Amino acid sequence: MKKIVTFGEIMLRLSPPGFKRFSQTYSFDVVYGGGESNVAVSLANYGMNSHFISRIPQNDIGQCAVMELRKRGVHTDNILREGERLGIYFLETGAVSRGSKVIYDRAHSAMSTIQAGMINWEEIFKDADWFHWTGITPALSQGAADACLEAIKTANKMGVTVSTDLNYRKKLWKYGKKPSEVMPALVEGCDIILGNEEDAEKHFGLHPENVDVTHGHSVDGQAYASVLKQLMEMFPRAKKVITTLRGSISASHNTWTGVLYDGNELFQAESYDITHIVDRVGGGDSFMAGLIYGLMSYDNDLDALNFAVAASCLKHTIKGDANLVTVEEVEKLMSGDKSGRVSR
Repeated sequence: MKKIVTFGEIMLRLSPPGFKRFSQTYSFDVVYGGGESNVAVSLANYGMNSHFISRIPQNDIGQCAVMELRKRGVHTDNILREGERLGIYFLETGAVSRGSKVIYDRAHSAMSTIQAGMINWEEIFKDADWFHWTGITPALSQGAADACLEAIKTANKMGVTVSTDLNYRKKLWKYGKKPSEVMPALVEGCDIILGNEEDAEKHFGLHPENVDVTHGHSVDGQAYASVLKQLMEMFPRAKKVITTLRGSISASHNTWTGVLYDGNELFQAESYDITHIVDRVGGGDSFMAGLIYGLMSYDNDLDALNFAVAASCLKHTIKGDANLVTVEEVEKLMSGDKSGRVSR
């Protein structure tokens, strides 16, 4: 069984019930999630040997987060149980023309105060096939960025495939460093790079021509080819560069597909029209997990890409951060069965 390791912060997510605004609610729904932990949960659902590495406080709230991961089949043995607090984020779910809103409360969290040297990466990467990180982790603090770079260099030395989801988060880069000062050194060690148009622009100053994502329309994968090629030229270690393509008609209605460039050929997956979004948070994470599974399980890049897009399409129907679907459900959608009929 393939062993995949992910590294990042899992948080307590607090959301007003339904589509209430923060100012309307007197209670919050509780979910635990984060970019890298969401990937770990998806891969465990797909039957992979999934390991999540983090730093989580030794208290009841931290234990709840760990228990949620264990319940989903994720290995948590190498999580550091120390630090002051678990990070929190508040999510107000949007609808129609009102977008969702996120407020972070993760300053001084256990993960944001991690330092290089705290984790024995050589021990963790024994028998590992894949290591995944996202741009969220180095945005937390210099210590988190240093620990992430340490992990990438160790994975490179040990022959472990490294992937990243660039995941630009404007609200997180607060410790005095710009993404362009931190990210290049980390991405240099990556074999697989995933990023959308905002990630490429904010991290590296790259952007597709004649594309305006603020106007609701389907997006053309060919328009992003130049960005993917520039990313591969900038980071020659990369074997594949991928972007998700979201056409945002409204907060409740999106189109969704993806494009993969392997250095020679550009592949575009089937596009899905998601007319009723239940929860779009974690959509990119579910795509990344689907891509990792697909690249490790299928013989060609297009099948892997189609699996990733179908998996993340299904995630938009599931409340919470993580994608709780099976391989069989994804492959059913890939085969063309979009009926949503009751399975009896």
